[in-house]
Amino acid sequence: MRRYYLLILSVIFLFSTPTIAQEKWAVEFRPGLNFPTSDVGDTDADIGYGFEITGAYKIMPHLAFYAGWGFNQFRGDDVFTHEDITLLEKGFTFRFQINRQIGTSSFSYLARAGAIYNRIELENIAGDITADTEYGFGWQLAVGIDYELASKISLRPMLRYRSLSTDIEVENVSTETKLNYFSFGIGLAKKF
Repeated sequence: MRRYYLLILSVIFLFSTPTIAQEKWAVEFRPGLNFPTSDVGDTDADIGYGFEITGAYKIMPHLAFYAGWGFNQFRGDDVFTHEDITLLEKGFTFRFQINRQIGTSSFSYLARAGAIYNRIELENIAGDITADTEYGFGWQLAVGIDYELASKISLRPMLRYRSLSTDIEVENVSTETKLNYFSFGIGLAKKF
């Protein structure tokens, strides 16, 4: 958990330092709440939370490429054993973003589409990892608004949908596991 605190402190430091550039680059930190749309394998998952850190490069005036890393956690109960389980989803994200300004205001529309390359770990109440998947590809779509809070700093409330399907092996039995959820978060972005 200590490495997550260091990562968050690094992002805070980055947002507090002055930069010189042409706003081709951006860094974003996005915490959020996650709402599963179904059970995940044998686990009845509850509302979860997580965060994502991404970097972006503006390819054209309204189109950017994003890449980053994220961590999401869901609590739940195993349907068969009725034990408390924690699902950890972590991995990488790659996507394109379209950003269109609304008139001359400080607001812009955002739309994102892309891939995720994540894994799922199952953790018991003692904190031991009881099973995990290999990394697998999934996809995501997102819509939101960019509000320019200050020069080169924006708030980005966004709703996204993520889907990941991968195999998990428990006691030498491989089972397809699907993690589908809506996520709402408010990102803080700094442009360079």
